[in-house]
Amino acid sequence: MARVAVSRGRGPAVIAGAVAAALLLAGCSTGSKVDVKGSGGAGGASGTLKVAIAGEPDQLDPQKTSSYFSFEVLENVFDTLVEPDAKLTMQPALAKSWTTSTDQLTWTFSLRQGVTFQDGSKFSASDVVYSYNRIIDDKLSNAYKFANVKSVTAKDPSTVVISLKQPTPNLLSNLGGFKGMAIVEKSNVTDKKIATQPIGTGPFSVAKWTQGDSITLKANPKYWGGAPKVAGITYRFISSGATAIAALKSGEIDWTDSIPAQQVSTLKSASGITLGNVPSNDYWYLALNEKRKPWNDVRVRQAIAYAINRDDIVKVAKYGNAQVNELAIPKQSAWYTSYDKYSTNIAKAKQLLSQAGVSGTVKLDFLATSDYPETVSAAQVIADELQPLGIKVSIRTPDFATWLQQQNSGKFDMLMMGWLGNIDPDDFYYNQHHTGGGSNAQGYSNKTVDKLLDAARTETDQAKRKQDYAQAATQIADDASYIYLYNPTVIQAYDSKVKGYTVRGDRAIRFKDVSLG
Repeated sequence: MARVAVSRGRGPAVIAGAVAAALLLAGCSTGSKVDVKGSGGAGGASGTLKVAIAGEPDQLDPQKTSSYFSFEVLENVFDTLVEPDAKLTMQPALAKSWTTSTDQLTWTFSLRQGVTFQDGSKFSASDVVYSYNRIIDDKLSNAYKFANVKSVTAKDPSTVVISLKQPTPNLLSNLGGFKGMAIVEKSNVTDKKIATQPIGTGPFSVAKWTQGDSITLKANPKYWGGAPKVAGITYRFISSGATAIAALKSGEIDWTDSIPAQQVSTLKSASGITLGNVPSNDYWYLALNEKRKPWNDVRVRQAIAYAINRDDIVKVAKYGNAQVNELAIPKQSAWYTSYDKYSTNIAKAKQLLSQAGVSGTVKLDFLATSDYPETVSAAQVIADELQPLGIKVSIRTPDFATWLQQQNSGKFDMLMMGWLGNIDPDDFYYNQHHTGGGSNAQGYSNKTVDKLLDAARTETDQAKRKQDYAQAATQIADDASYIYLYNPTVIQAYDSKVKGYTVRGDRAIRFKDVSLG
């Protein structure tokens, strides 16, 4: 996710990503115009789906971006080897089937025949090998997903073999959990156009990017999964939820997830609008910079955890559309672990600060972002709640691209963000809390946690693996590496004429089966 945070944990859609990305410059065009008037398109498709998302992508290279706004677009441009269905079970995608050796160290994937990239070039095993080696060799943010991979080879044009150093029970979710693991075209990378003019094998291709305004996709009539039912998609960047809702009600747009939490109740009764509201696998958290004093003292971090009131934060930031949780994994998951340590206790918080030798006024630089208004609302609540501790909070609200730069360069005392679309427990914990984790911006290091996370990555016994993650998660929370806040619900709204769309708990925005009634 990037995987919104927003790093999609699937992404690691992550959104807090390990790699900062610069905003793109001019928009570009890679093909003919989309049929915006609904007069028909390739493969019999007609009409353009008009979509509003809450922010602009930082770039469109799926292997480099960690922005959820980027993945909202890229979900419809690229494919992965396998992909999760609505129940988050991995299913065939570019790979039609796979087998595993008895020792679970060799995975063999049989690829679909006749698949082409959007520029007409043929897709083959060499593209998979190149894509994965690019992530590994360039040490991109998702390279950790290949930690157990010894080699990726093409047995023949339609067969990919992945050899492992040790059993990797979450290999499929690593390869297909989100579009950060997309299969890219080598020439699109080497000509340095992928960031603005990406070429994938997905159901839509990028037609035009108008910076600060919109991105337009056109249908791929030769898509291996069948031609889309709409001729194209136009993504508008509307950060104001009130504006997006007004546009939806007036028919100016057909779909949006730029929805103020306070308007959810009114949308339920709005005529001609379908409201999707389902539990998510996302989590939102606070992180204190352990490379700075006094936040390097676990007692100070715990004091913050005791001082805040998660129920109040959910009421203000999400208008109740979330489930308070002191760990990352939500209750509906089979990997859920019960944990209830940090009930609001100001006396306990003051005691911990005293034990740590902290007294007087302490200044705290809080990094929120205007692109995720809930971080700003929550920061205001938290600032009030920390006053009794003598902690004076200064809130900064840059755009998300700047937020990423500030996070990755360690220029913060505390930040708030979330991880979206996580599937396997490894997505929730390893990259964020292992000493060598690529998204461990807070600088957390605990040898016991490292050992548990490393062991769980190779444990094939499901019960033992769950136990390892439960122990690791508990220690992470005890140490306040992250101060977990809540698991939000997925809220999306669309015109009732939009048919064939499914709201997903992993926030994957898929429009390939959508039609306009």
